[in-house]
Amino acid sequence: MKKTKHFQRKGLFIVLLALMMVISLVACQSTKPAPSETPSEQQATNPATEEKSIILATTTSTQDSGLLDYLLPEFKNETGITVNVVAKGTGAALELGRNGDADGLLVHAKAQEEKFVEEGYGVERFDVMYNDFVIVGPEADPAGLKTDAPNDPIKAFSLLSEKQATFISRGDDSGTHTKEKSYWEKVDITPEGDWYVSAGSGMGAVLQMASEKQGYTLTDRATYLSMKDDLDLTIVTEKNDLMYNQYGVIMVNPEKYPIKKAEMQEFINWILSDKGQDLISTYGVEEFGQPLFIPNSKK
Repeated sequence: MKKTKHFQRKGLFIVLLALMMVISLVACQSTKPAPSETPSEQQATNPATEEKSIILATTTSTQDSGLLDYLLPEFKNETGITVNVVAKGTGAALELGRNGDADGLLVHAKAQEEKFVEEGYGVERFDVMYNDFVIVGPEADPAGLKTDAPNDPIKAFSLLSEKQATFISRGDDSGTHTKEKSYWEKVDITPEGDWYVSAGSGMGAVLQMASEKQGYTLTDRATYLSMKDDLDLTIVTEKNDLMYNQYGVIMVNPEKYPIKKAEMQEFINWILSDKGQDLISTYGVEEFGQPLFIPNSKK
């Protein structure tokens, strides 16, 4: 009987010893540092790298003509930089620059652009490309512009006022509106009355309105050609030196605002480069038989 109790005590001791060893082993494992993450695991847990981007304030004509949809994917493919476009009239685009709400501008009112730089809001202005303005109107041409002023915008505007033919103005301080106002000044006329409609809209919307009202309007050739199939309008006045339409690119002053300087400079270098200029020269050729913009960078 004593021998049996001896073996029972011995067995209990062995069980207790084994249990203590298990507890000790678990405790050791819990204090070991966690294994380091693999590179793929680290990549999954780290926040994604921020995408490089810029804000480009530009005119509705570069947007409505489809040019930017053609150029910007190529730029992103080469540089990885996304261009976020804010398309407004040139006056509104310049105002965005003055407020530091854009990294750069692509606009077409040279005198205003040069003033923007002179006032310290922009670094430097570069010519990028040009096209021309045209006056479009209904096929019936009730003002007789196609016959009496096919190449003379000044005479054309005089006739529009004289005949009080429906005219749709951009009315938005854009480059196109600025050009229109210069024509009215040359004929010393302040347009007013039911025949003169100030739309306060972009080029595409104004062309559609002119088509619906069977009126006239001043437009850049590129936007008109890109929308021509959906409009009931024809060119009635064109091809005069006074209808030249130059575009420029400007970086907003990085000493004045915290802009994306390196990315914006990369965009300027690219659009003025042989690659950017070649792309501009080919846009529209296949569809319209002519480029919608003519590159003329001097850089």
